[in-house]
Amino acid sequence: MRTFREFVTLCEKAYDKEMGQTIKKIGVGQKVGAERKKTAPERRRMKAAGGGKMVPAKEYKARKDIGQQRKAETRVQQPTKERGTAGLSPREQQRKAAMERRARKGGAKTPTASQLLTKKTKPKVSPDYKPQKSTGLSRGEQNIVRRQGRRLAKDMQKGIDKPRSAYEPGVSIAMRNKQSK
Repeated sequence: MRTFREFVTLCEKAYDKEMGQTIKKIGVGQKVGAERKKTAPERRRMKAAGGGKMVPAKEYKARKDIGQQRKAETRVQQPTKERGTAGLSPREQQRKAAMERRARKGGAKTPTASQLLTKKTKPKVSPDYKPQKSTGLSRGEQNIVRRQGRRLAKDMQKGIDKPRSAYEPGVSIAMRNKQSK
């Protein structure tokens, strides 16, 4: 096992000053991080120099605040009220509203044993209710009668005169077969 001093000396030996220098001086302050400025031939932005020639555009100026730590109050929005008075987050507001709805509906209460054991009463039918009278025809026969009525209405519009027996429900093939049996 190595001591801390031995570890530090190993790190210093492994550190290459040319490849990864952490602090560079630019202007007044010190820039943190390796120098990444491109040389003139590496720069892609060009400007016309006249005579059909292009030269690399000039370098950007270094910022004035290099090397200074930016304060949190300039970067991050600061609270306007005292701690704890900001209210609920959107998710908490949603949850609270849902719980209030359930409480209003009565869904939050658990049913009692007597409520669980009671049978549901069926809705009572009105005494004035009278069911529709049966025609005595099957669904297919009802369709035949309906089609014959429509056919009669169309023929009357067109002015076609056919004998009434052609439209009577009793004359259809299905009805004739039923009557003959």
